[in-house]
Amino acid sequence: MHILIIEDDLDLGFALQQALKAESISSEWLRRVEQAPRSFHDCAYDCVLLDLSLPDGTGFDLLARWRRAGIAVPVIIITARSALEDRLAGLDGGADDFILKPFATAELVSRIRAVLRRYAQQASEVWSVGELRIEPKSYTATLAGVKLELSPREFHLLLELAREPGAVVPKGALAQRMEPLGEALDFGAIEVHISNLRRKIGAERIRTVRGVGYMLAA
Repeated sequence: MHILIIEDDLDLGFALQQALKAESISSEWLRRVEQAPRSFHDCAYDCVLLDLSLPDGTGFDLLARWRRAGIAVPVIIITARSALEDRLAGLDGGADDFILKPFATAELVSRIRAVLRRYAQQASEVWSVGELRIEPKSYTATLAGVKLELSPREFHLLLELAREPGAVVPKGALAQRMEPLGEALDFGAIEVHISNLRRKIGAERIRTVRGVGYMLAA
């Protein structure tokens, strides 16, 4: 997973990045509304942790802007505001979850996973796509009950495609998600990993949409 943190508190922002890193979750940290992306087409964030009180605006305004633009990236509000009105405003404004400061890292990570399951339309920790069963937490996958021997790259690629089964994932977005902290993975390397993955799960399960990207058959 690759998480976008928008939080102006220096100590908390640093602590969040370290806590997520310990859970093998990469992140990018921003501190102002003006730094936040206006479009997520070229971004590879799986979820946003959004503070409500920022130096140059509010998380409410930023969230509203994203939702008006049709941006559906999952958003978890992190705030010290405990008033019911704030929680309702955040959830009614398009947030997927709300967690009050201070919070335990384990709870935050659990909430991130829950939000991503709902976003991927999966009801449990085990993701099901036809005969495929994927367990993101344990990095394992099976096909018709048989464990798949996948490299870390292949598993990550399968997981990214499984987030949106039946939908085309653009090559550019897929390449960036595979290397969220560095330069996007080369398209040639993506094609090699796709070829290897097809050999292991069946070529018919991954479709190529020429000039666009790939789709995992639902």
